[in-house]
Amino acid sequence: MSSPFNRIGVVGAGAMGRGIVQLFAQAGIPVVVHDTQPGAVERAIASLADTLGKLAERGKLSADVARATLERISDAPTLAGFADCDLVIEAIVERLDVKQALFRALEAELAADAVIVTNTSSLSVTAIAAACSRPERIGGYHFFNPVPLMRVVEVVGGPRTRPDVLERLVALARVAGHEPVVCQDTPGFIVNHAGRAFGPESLKALGEGVAGHADIDRILREQVRIDGQGFRLGPFELLDLTGLDVSHPVMESIYHQYYEEPRYKPSVIGAQRVAAGLLGRKTGEGFYRYEGGQPVADPAHAEAPAPAAPQGLRAWIAPGPDQAAVRSLVEGLGASIDTSAQPAPGSLIILTPLGIDATEAARGFDATRAIALDTLMPFGLQACKRRVIMTTPATQASWRDAAHGLFAADGTKVSVLRDSAGFIAQRVVSMIVSIACDIAQQRVASPADIDTAVRIGLGYPAGPLTMGDRLGPARILAILEGMHRITADPRYRPSPWLRRRAQLGISLLVAD
Repeated sequence: MSSPFNRIGVVGAGAMGRGIVQLFAQAGIPVVVHDTQPGAVERAIASLADTLGKLAERGKLSADVARATLERISDAPTLAGFADCDLVIEAIVERLDVKQALFRALEAELAADAVIVTNTSSLSVTAIAAACSRPERIGGYHFFNPVPLMRVVEVVGGPRTRPDVLERLVALARVAGHEPVVCQDTPGFIVNHAGRAFGPESLKALGEGVAGHADIDRILREQVRIDGQGFRLGPFELLDLTGLDVSHPVMESIYHQYYEEPRYKPSVIGAQRVAAGLLGRKTGEGFYRYEGGQPVADPAHAEAPAPAAPQGLRAWIAPGPDQAAVRSLVEGLGASIDTSAQPAPGSLIILTPLGIDATEAARGFDATRAIALDTLMPFGLQACKRRVIMTTPATQASWRDAAHGLFAADGTKVSVLRDSAGFIAQRVVSMIVSIACDIAQQRVASPADIDTAVRIGLGYPAGPLTMGDRLGPARILAILEGMHRITADPRYRPSPWLRRRAQLGISLLVAD
């Protein structure tokens, strides 16, 4: 496939700019680089020479390809050096006024049919284009760091962007080996918009005292399984890696840009920790402590050993769609089953709620001996890394420990939560699905592009709509409806996209 652009200009020689330069130069396209900082382009080219040399040493590309790639890169001392470029990509500071000034200056140097795009991750493409005399040739081209390895790019169209501009940008991405996803110019585009669940909902659970941050990380890393895959990092490990000074302002920005939409509400915990300088790896302390950029073991975050498996335990299992599977597990772990219509005195009461809390699920039963088991993810005998249970405020410690010991009897790790609407995995995964459904409902992007962008851009085990399909749209809907009813928090109201497809029994990836 031939490139739809003959010569590409890149403004900004920082990490993102260098990555974009490398991507297109390796694809065989001449690239011109400009930066206002003295020596920045020279340093960037030297860095790229080192990177390409190491790739050649490791056999990732030949020495001839590395040399040819470097020869395609040249310096533009001023914007006039872009005069013969038919595409210029801006990758400078995230300030609207600075970008607008740059785009106006570029228009004065470029041919009338040249395309100008911004790599912004948080600013409005439309607002940038509004400063230009020809907004129809302006678009967004949002890459992810490191650009050569993160093989997805958001192709963003504003209200005035010509369709053929987007089509050429899509074709260029494919020439370079990247997956283009097309979206409207809305706050956060696809990936940063869809990311408003994993961290924020985990912070909300932490703020409710459901569990500690290390427990939440363990649950989301080890309990969640979609097509056999899980999250690579827990949410608090990820926040420490990216830096809370980066992540929290994005949470606030998306929230305010959507006029305080409750689904995107950030947590006061983030604001407090930013103020305290607990930013993560970069400062040596965040939710965890670090030395030399590596986490330091902290006994306070260690997982307590499970109690001994109880002898002669009898369990009564509440009716529900997972009753048979829970019965098989409990019998396999060595307990006997109370088969009476109502729990007999002396039986552990096992509940399996979706969305509602253990207190609500225990209505009409003796809450002092009731525990809830999360059945959204695999939980069978020796079939999972972690099971999660939670207690009611009235559950006696002896029954809690008996349940803990029972569910750990096959060597599986067990997390014990305080009462919560939606456990941890239920609420976090359901919110991931819910927000993606709302992105689809708003027609920001196609369902397929939403899934592709999030799977690659955020490294999730599957795209969010595929997650919903695998777990069952009706189950995700039940979780959100349960949480909405128990908490009365509008953030949990289900998207019409989800409700309609769950009701019809069709895939969340089906567009209308």
